[in-house]
Amino acid sequence: MKNKLKVYRAIQDITQEELAKKLGVTRQTIIAIEKNKYDPSLLLAFKIAEFFKVKIEDIFIYSD
Repeated sequence: MKNKLKVYRAIQDITQEELAKKLGVTRQTIIAIEKNKYDPSLLLAFKIAEFFKVKIEDIFIYSD
C-alpha cells in the first residue's frame, strides 16, 4: 500500500522521531511505513490520519 506519510510529515514540519513518540511506535516503524516496506495496522493507520486531521485514504492509497 502506498502512502503520503512523508509528505504530511513535511507539511507539519515534524521529524520521524517526534511522530513515532506521539503515536507510541518506534522511529523504525515510521521509516518502514514511509518506504512502503510495512503496512500499518488499521488502528495505527487511523491514529496517523487522526494526528494529521485528515481521512485515512488521504494518506494511504490502496493498490493491488
